[in-house]
Parts: sequence; C-alpha cells; structure tokens
Amino acid sequence: MHSGTDPSAGSTRTAPAAPTAKARRSSRGAALAQVLENGVAVLRRKLSAGELGSLPVVLVLAAVWITFQSLNSSFLSPRNLSNLSVDIVGTGLIAVGIVFVLLIGELDLSVGSISGLAAAVFAVLNVNNGVPEWLALIAAVLAGTVAGTVQGYSVAKTRVPAFVVTLAGLLTFNGLMLYILGTSGTVNLDENGLVAKLTSYYFTNDAAAYGLAAVGTGLVFLVSQQDRWRRRMMGMPHRSLQGVVVRTGVLAAVAFSAAYLLNRFQGLPLALLIFLVVAAGLDVVLRRTHYGRQVYALGGSIEAARRASLNVTGVQTAVLAVSGTMAAIGGLFLASRITSVSQGAGSGILLLNAIAAAVIGGTSLFGGRGTTWSAVLGMLVIQSIASGMVITDTPTAVQYMITGGVLFAAVVIDALARRSQEAHGRA
Repeated sequence: MHSGTDPSAGSTRTAPAAPTAKARRSSRGAALAQVLENGVAVLRRKLSAGELGSLPVVLVLAAVWITFQSLNSSFLSPRNLSNLSVDIVGTGLIAVGIVFVLLIGELDLSVGSISGLAAAVFAVLNVNNGVPEWLALIAAVLAGTVAGTVQGYSVAKTRVPAFVVTLAGLLTFNGLMLYILGTSGTVNLDENGLVAKLTSYYFTNDAAAYGLAAVGTGLVFLVSQQDRWRRRMMGMPHRSLQGVVVRTGVLAAVAFSAAYLLNRFQGLPLALLIFLVVAAGLDVVLRRTHYGRQVYALGGSIEAARRASLNVTGVQTAVLAVSGTMAAIGGLFLASRITSVSQGAGSGILLLNAIAAAVIGGTSLFGGRGTTWSAVLGMLVIQSIASGMVITDTPTAVQYMITGGVLFAAVVIDALARRSQEAHGRA
C-alpha cells in the first residue's frame, strides 16, 4: 500500500542566489554606459542640427577659468569669485535687456546712454535736491522705461531699423545726462544709502547661499520634469528621466560649490541674488507667457507675425521698453559699485560688453533664439577674462583682443548653427 508521499518532500528548496558584488558593479556599469551612449547620441543630433544651446559658452568659460587658475592660483579664490559675482551684475542686467531686442532681430545702441541717464537722474534728485532715495530710484528707473518706450514706438510706427533709432537715442540721452549733471561733473552717492548697499550688502548667514542653491536646483528639476511630462503626453521628443536627473545633479554640484566658496568670504551678495532673480523672472516671461511667445514669433519672421495678426507694434514697443528699463537698473548698479555718477557714466565699452555678453552667451543675432541666461553666461565669460587679466597683470589691450576673439567665435558659431537649422528645415 502506497503512502502517497510527495517524492520531493525530502528535497530542500533554496531561494534565488543574491546577485554578487561583481554582478551589481557590472549592472551599474552597463546602466552608466547606456546613459553616456544616449548622451553622445543626443549631442551628435544637436550638433548636426545646430542646436548646441549653451554648451559652447560653458566650455569656453571652463577653459578661461582653468587657464587663469593655472597662471595664478588666487583666481578661483573665494574673494575673487565673490568680487566677480558682483562685478557681472551691472552690465549683466543691461545685457538681459539686450536679449529681448536681439530676439526680435533688432539691436539697441542706446542702453549705455540710458544707464548713465538713469544714474544721473537718481544722483541729482537725491543728492542735489534732497529727494528720498526710494522715490529718486523709482524716477530713475521710469526714465529708462520712458526712453525705451519712445524708441520702441518710433521703431514700430516708422519701421526704421532699431539700430538707427537707438543710435539717435544714444546721442540724445547722453546729451540729456550731461545737461542734468550740469557743471558739477561728478556727484558722490551716500556710501550708506540704499543704492550703495545694492552692491555692498552681503547675507553673511551660510544658510542664505545654501538655501538659494537648494531652491534654484529644486526649481530647475521641477520645471524640467514638468516639461518632460508635458512633451511626453503630447507625443513630442523629450528628455529621459535619467537625463533630467544628471542635468540637475550637475547644476546642484555647481550651485553648492559656488555657495560654499561665497560663504568662505563674506556670504551671498545681495547684488547677485537680485541678478539671478531678475534673470529667472524674465526667463519665465519669455518662455511661459503669451507675450514671450510673441517675441520669439517676431524673431522668426516679422511679416509672418503680421499675417498672423500679432500685435507687432505693441511687442516691439514693449521689447524696447524692457531694454530701457533694464539699462536704467543696470546703470544704478554700476553707480552703486563706485558710489558716484560722473559725465563718463554709460560710456566706454559698456555698450559693447552688454551686446557681446548676450551674443557670446548664445543669443542669436538673427533673432528667435536665446534666453536671459545667455546674458548671465556671456557676462560671466567677459568678466572672468577681465578679472583674470587684472590678476595676471596682463595689458588691457590683450583683454580687448581676447574678448573680441571670443565674440567673433560666438558669431561664427551662431551663423553656422543658423545655416544648419535651415538645412534641417528648423530656421
């Protein structure tokens, strides 16, 4: 008689073996190799299509920093980087306004004169006439807004190229600045006043710099993930999750390293905080609003924008108004840096540096391509070169030649990218 026992009852069942350390390393290596392979494929596709974005300027900036650090070890010191972060703000704000004008395929030559005019208005009202600083500051910014609006409306109505109208503005506003300053020539600002503190105040608590790095990185991740999800739902090409994570991780490393270095000197500069907030805010305006989409549309083709019933007059006027406003704000920061306003305010190479910063950063001279962050990166390159030249005792003439060479390279890359996009039907 059979007992009916299970023939396997005497055998022992064993759980699947856990992956060995070697297998885990192999799996991680394969995943990393896949990410790198995907990254190279994307880079090749962008290179062939002329869509490198900010990669060239990042590589140039890295080369500049490595070169000057090898020549003088104090270049990347906390003190020098802190000074650099404040020095880029005045001209950088003007360059952010220039980006708006370049996006519609135009050029504003009056920003230097408007910046000097705004500084003169503030100084004369506050110092010479005793107007409260906050009221004089508002009047100075409004002076820039009015100047830009008048020029923008003139461009829109007469259809005369903006560089011609703003060339006349350059002369007019420079003369108005000299008239306002009068025979005094130079007006010294209160070193403890509101405007002076724009570039002299620092958040000494370490949490401020680290908090800014954390908030900025988090916002970039959320926005990137939202764009990825939206494009995926619409069936459009989109970044992989790994790509978003890697991109955010690189940004986090840079942001927290910068915060660490700033905290080793005097902390987070108020000027840098304002600059980044303004650049981020205007970037949202350009890329997330109906007005911003109209600006890009005008840069693509102004005649097509007219046929599409876009408010061309309103957009052109608003763009030059933004440029004038940012020029006025930048002028106040430049005056804050030296705590004085003179007849030379807004002159020299200020205009050229502002335009060069926008173009070097990746804003197209042909219109329709660029962001406010282009101005930030481009200004960082220009000021890094200037700072490195000072530290290494290099003649100013060499600085001009190097900056000119970088600008020329940026224009060539822009032209080649435009040609490649036309070949792919994307221009």
